[in-house]
Amino acid sequence: MFKSLLLSQTDEKVSAQITEMDESQLPEGDVLVKVEYSTLNYKDGLVLNGLGGLVRNYPHIGGIDFAGTVESSDHKDFKPGDKVVLTGWRVGEVHWGGYSQKARVNGDWLVPLPEGLTPRQAMAVGTAGFTAMLGVMALEDHGLSPDQGDVLITGAAGGVGSVAAAILAKLGYSVAGSTGRADTHDYLRDMGVSTVIDRSELNEPSKRPLEKERWAGCIDAVGGTTLARALAQMQYGASVAAIGLAGGNKLDATVIPFLLRGVNLLGIDSVMCPTAKRLRAWQRIAIDLPMEKLENMTSDAKLQDLPQLGKDILAGNVRGRVVVDIAGS
Repeated sequence: MFKSLLLSQTDEKVSAQITEMDESQLPEGDVLVKVEYSTLNYKDGLVLNGLGGLVRNYPHIGGIDFAGTVESSDHKDFKPGDKVVLTGWRVGEVHWGGYSQKARVNGDWLVPLPEGLTPRQAMAVGTAGFTAMLGVMALEDHGLSPDQGDVLITGAAGGVGSVAAAILAKLGYSVAGSTGRADTHDYLRDMGVSTVIDRSELNEPSKRPLEKERWAGCIDAVGGTTLARALAQMQYGASVAAIGLAGGNKLDATVIPFLLRGVNLLGIDSVMCPTAKRLRAWQRIAIDLPMEKLENMTSDAKLQDLPQLGKDILAGNVRGRVVVDIAGS
């Protein structure tokens, strides 16, 4: 028997309860993993609260990320004892996820734990940090280099923004971070942000299709008006990596930045990301993310803390990354 945080739906209301389960209750898959750690992402908050239409069938186990040890395997690439990481592939949404001490999944969704990372560090990274690395890689692939000027991160105090700031700073970039939380300014500077911007500068619609050129690149976790405003402020030929929608999924903007300044809007998807790109991103994370900064942005939790944390992250009250000790819950 093992513990899981089981979500149930009654009269369209979703509730969570720690439940003892056995392996026969797990869904089909060719690899059984003993989960050691999971984490908390914005999407996990939606799942825990029954929002966003992400989960169609109950009962359900959330947790879009996990790291642990293979217990049994019928997959050619994995054997018992292997350390593995899973992010994406709609695990925790369509498929049962990592908020359980055991998980059975398709081995094609797993990647080996990157050399130099512990399972806990991998979950301190999680989908948020993995997505941040994909955003950095996309900007670099479109020509961004440290000598071009400030790189803007919106929603900088969140999980994605914190990791992006730490990575970019280590790579030698000048980082500007936008936040609406005054109590995070010192934290952001510790993460490598050199200029802290109040989000009020970006969350009002622009009166002009083009503004002064300010940013050499942008990692946007907010969407909505903030993304539209950032597009109008990009330097000629610069790119924006769109990775989130904390501020809304609508984009009320003009095509003028694309036509007159050659701005690029790059969509970043971490869910169905091909395995080759996943491996490249995890290798970069192990090299380019300062582990001391990762530790400083990370807090710890257990299974029983998740219902409240799920509410907190949707309200914008979670700073940095949360690692969930699944094995020790």
